[in-house]
Amino acid sequence: MKPTRFETAIALIDKKNAQDPNTYQVAGFEYPKELLYSQRMTRKLLQFDANASKALQIAARAQHICRWQIARNQFPMDRVGYLKWRETLKKMHANTTAEILQQVGFDDQFVDRVKKIILKKLIKKNEESQALEDVICLVFLDYYFDEFAAKHSDEKVIDILQKTWVKMSEKGHKAALKLPFSKSGLALVKQAIS
Repeated sequence: MKPTRFETAIALIDKKNAQDPNTYQVAGFEYPKELLYSQRMTRKLLQFDANASKALQIAARAQHICRWQIARNQFPMDRVGYLKWRETLKKMHANTTAEILQQVGFDDQFVDRVKKIILKKLIKKNEESQALEDVICLVFLDYYFDEFAAKHSDEKVIDILQKTWVKMSEKGHKAALKLPFSKSGLALVKQAIS
């Protein structure tokens, strides 16, 4: 059976992310970092919203597509430089995804919708942009938080948690509080949101 446009788009996103030279180890296996991240995004999205639209599923899968191509150190190592780097990345992710979607035959309206979700336009007003932000935060909290917390002071971790919490919806908050935090992780979360 011929794969659908959606399946082909996901496969092409995965093919690009599989080229990531950076790896991440899970249970003794090495994975291309962004391929693993994108698969975690899909898994978390479908746990969070089993009826997520195809546009939202593609946006989640492609949220970090080819991220390694624009290094953080190409921008000034301050807050302004960090924000400029993030904005440049978002545009690159959206444009790379748009090229794939056009290649497999999605119409301009659909492509534009996916780009808007990736760019997180009207985040608190657009349900799909908000859902993507919630899933990004949930993936961080579920898979990367303990590692991040181990490298930074409690003050910095609490500050990041507070910034993360503000970005999330009420539904996102409820999902976050059900995550299997470590004892120390949960203590930091409780401090951050109290």
